[in-house]
Amino acid sequence: MTTVESYEASDIAVLEGLDAVRRRPGMYIGSTGTTGLHHLVYEVTDNAVDEAMAGFCTRVSVSLLPGGGCEVIDNGRGIPVDAHPDSPEKSALEVVMTTLHAGGKFGGAGYKIAGGLHGVGVSVVNALSCRLEVEVKRADTRWFMRFVNGGEVETPLSRLGRAGEGETGTIVRFWPDPEIFDEVSFLQARLKERLQMTAFLNADLEIVFRDCRGNPEAPPTTYCYSGGIRDFVAYLNASRENLFKEVGYFTQAEDDQEVEVAFQWNSGYSADGLYTFANGIATTEGGMHEEGFRKALTGALNRYAESKGLLKNSDQNLAGEDIREGLVAIVSVRLLEPQFEGQVKSKLGNVSIRSLVERATNVHLKDWLDERPQVAKRIFMKAQAAQQARFAARQAREATRRKSALSGAGLPGKLTDCSSRNPDECELYIVEGDSAGGSAKKARNPRTMAILPIRGKILNAQRARIDRLLKNTEVGALISAIGAGVGDDFDAGKIRYDKIVLLCDADVDGSHIRTLLLTFFHKEMHPLLTGGHVYIAQPPLYSTEFRKDKIYLKDDRAKEAFQIENPRHGKDFQRLKGLGEMDADELWETTMDPARRTLLQVNLEDGAAASQVFEMLMGEDVARRRDFISENAGDVRFLDI
Repeated sequence: MTTVESYEASDIAVLEGLDAVRRRPGMYIGSTGTTGLHHLVYEVTDNAVDEAMAGFCTRVSVSLLPGGGCEVIDNGRGIPVDAHPDSPEKSALEVVMTTLHAGGKFGGAGYKIAGGLHGVGVSVVNALSCRLEVEVKRADTRWFMRFVNGGEVETPLSRLGRAGEGETGTIVRFWPDPEIFDEVSFLQARLKERLQMTAFLNADLEIVFRDCRGNPEAPPTTYCYSGGIRDFVAYLNASRENLFKEVGYFTQAEDDQEVEVAFQWNSGYSADGLYTFANGIATTEGGMHEEGFRKALTGALNRYAESKGLLKNSDQNLAGEDIREGLVAIVSVRLLEPQFEGQVKSKLGNVSIRSLVERATNVHLKDWLDERPQVAKRIFMKAQAAQQARFAARQAREATRRKSALSGAGLPGKLTDCSSRNPDECELYIVEGDSAGGSAKKARNPRTMAILPIRGKILNAQRARIDRLLKNTEVGALISAIGAGVGDDFDAGKIRYDKIVLLCDADVDGSHIRTLLLTFFHKEMHPLLTGGHVYIAQPPLYSTEFRKDKIYLKDDRAKEAFQIENPRHGKDFQRLKGLGEMDADELWETTMDPARRTLLQVNLEDGAAASQVFEMLMGEDVARRRDFISENAGDVRFLDI
């Protein structure tokens, strides 16, 4: 190892302009994978939506272009093009497109409320694009600029001609830089989920999406909801059996702050149906607005139950988790200066909004319950049943702990653990079947890889309460092996393995088992997914001999690609029936060797969308499940790790 003795002022590097963004893109958009790629679209569309929240935009159009670009059009005021007072040699448009933290949201009267206040801005989109074009319609004139190579001006501000009378707005087209991003192909389904959510949060805003990559004349998908977040709740609950038909709603505004709440209970068992937003941005880690709603909701229902004699003096009050079981609620707040924690705006820190949300919920929810006594009674009975199940689950957990203590070990007997006790390097392979488990035990690296075989298909967590899940042998083994608890007791700091790898057959049954496991993790071990700890192994589906070597192909798509590349290949393709048919060497070589394996990391970007997908896939509504699978079957992509 060499050392550098000199450390002088000349050694300090200063990155000017957008160079810092290109050097460290992850600091600005989170990653250079698919999440960061789509963040570019969100930055541009959020600017257009801010125009809508300011009252100057009614329509936003997002199109995926042939050649890998994206176009966002709005009919807002248009970015100013006159000279900027701080940089007279540049137009305001050029300043916005090339200067970090420049825009109409940082002071001045351009915007009162904006979701992009704490964002990275369109300048970062420019920095991470190989080409970006912007057109502005303003003051009856059309203006144009083009940038290349991460923000270099290729075409200075120029006049294209006259705009239509009264026509205003901004058009941004950009092409992500393939030298920056691991993948530059946008996912249609991910963008549509985000755009639909945005339309729900902005009542009457029309958002149009087109995917023109394969067909320039592709028909558009239009999102526009007059009911706003009430329609959002109805959409999320569409696959469920609801306790009442009408979606509850109230709103209250004071001191330049506003809260809007929509809610509806269903017969399901999930207590994770609360979604919060600030100025149209999803606050996935909650914050002050969520704290205020949770506290007021619990207090309001308990006070109502006591006043109506539904709760006796000897009864325990309902806990928040009891009341939230089966609840789907949207809490959307708007405020002048949101204080977000972190660049990605995942948590809201304004204390004043907590007071507003709490006051509004206490007053309006009480009135809503008083006006609907039969509905209120159904909600109480649902919460009381959840309370009884919680007591039963606690007894089951205590019984499990006592059993573990008496047996002298807290780990399941079928677990073959690794020798390392450093969670950061440890991996738990959850393997389908005892036969495959035997091969995996022989194939593994015993220092860092643990093997847990599971038999058959575990319970569908979307349709079962935790007390029933805890009585299932396979579920109990999962909980013990991971070691961090379950449900509200789950502690991410106690996870025994940094990677939880699902190793199932590459067939329909294997896919079903993976889905059941992911459903359980989503419902009862949510931090495993949000923390990026869950991975899907990719065992091959085919093998064939090629140039005296045996090669493995992941799936039908890989087989077709191989046949196209090697049209004279005359050998047969052997379809591998399951992991149990592979010997240890084959399993290590194709699926478990860190130097050669492919693992797919499971990420949750949008909690509401993820919950909706799990409900459609694992809930009771067969027709919606069939429609969902048919619509999304052609847009399946994987991120290789």
